[in-house]
Amino acid sequence: MSMNVGEKWANSWQNKSFRILLIGGIGGLLAMVPFITGFFEYLEQRDGYQLNDFVLTSFNAYNVSVPTFLIIWSMIGFTLFRSIQYPETLLLVVWSYFLMLVGRTLTLLLVPLDPPAGLIELKDPLSTLYYGSKFMTKDLFFSGHTATLFIMGLSMKHTTDRWILIISSVLIGILVLVQHVHYTIDVIAAFIFGYLFYRIALLVTRNAITAS
Repeated sequence: MSMNVGEKWANSWQNKSFRILLIGGIGGLLAMVPFITGFFEYLEQRDGYQLNDFVLTSFNAYNVSVPTFLIIWSMIGFTLFRSIQYPETLLLVVWSYFLMLVGRTLTLLLVPLDPPAGLIELKDPLSTLYYGSKFMTKDLFFSGHTATLFIMGLSMKHTTDRWILIISSVLIGILVLVQHVHYTIDVIAAFIFGYLFYRIALLVTRNAITAS
């Protein structure tokens, strides 16, 4: 007989490893919040390199902020819904995302880039909660939007859910290129790094997930 949501959470919460990792992961994310705004302001002031991206130069940029916004936030909402139903999914999403943020901070520091030619500002009113009121143009390597949806997809329990999010991550990767918000290498790297951080998160949470 399958457990209901409350029973799943009660069972998982009894596992000390699950409690420690979930609280630690969420605490790590919260601890990064005051750092993020200042970090991106530093990136905006830093000189970088503008890449000669033959993919972007092959077409003019178009403003696709609305579909980008709708896909990203509907998929985030979908992931939160599934995470409430499955505690192990929430734990894996939290740690994959936390590791991705830490890793992405390092890649942004190590790969100074100026924005692509023809960039059109991505209008996302909810992202101002994360970045602040100013649109950040040098938040480039690698694509955080693409990587976020990809790791959420990899973390899903059911195959259908997994593919919905993975396909959405591919669509977002295409849309940020259409708007010239990212270089092609930013999008390709998002899948590579996203998978890497997901695999590390699996190792970190393995015992807690197995016992929950």
